[in-house]
Amino acid sequence: MDSRIQPFAEKMRKTYESMEEDFKTVRAGRANPAVLSRVRVEYYGSEVPVSQVGNITVLEARILQIAPWEPSMVKAIIKAINMSDIGINPTTDGKVIRLIFPELTEERRKELSKEVKKKGEAAKVAIRNIRRDADKAFKKLKDEISEDELADLQDDLQKETDKKIKEIDKAIEAKTKEVMTV
Repeated sequence: MDSRIQPFAEKMRKTYESMEEDFKTVRAGRANPAVLSRVRVEYYGSEVPVSQVGNITVLEARILQIAPWEPSMVKAIIKAINMSDIGINPTTDGKVIRLIFPELTEERRKELSKEVKKKGEAAKVAIRNIRRDADKAFKKLKDEISEDELADLQDDLQKETDKKIKEIDKAIEAKTKEVMTV
């Protein structure tokens, strides 16, 4: 790959990875510790992810358990989960916290699949914006490179863009299938 395309391809890769991280936070009716990745807890004056104040384990297909390293953190973790947008009420026995994921309704599955598609479309728009920025940068090089070389750069950039968009479409399809599976 041309070294002039490399930084733009790297941005596209990072956009794809960001979308994948967003997909992990979409719960599909199964317990997944990644759902808690954005939940932050007050810990000695600073905000830290839940994973840094306790062990998160999957007990069963639909039950997550959080075992805080300090028993005094139970209330703070419950508060953080309740304030987050994951929509699950935690239960506790005073030592550990359990999150029981309810079975998703057909309507909720459809909403989640729309959310997945929306996140995928946002990633595609970001990829296209990166392509547009790269195209502008290449056109500024018009005085330094030949028209054929400019056309080759644009073709390579388009191929990279098409490749990333296909990857995004596959990821959307896979996540939608996961969400819609009962």
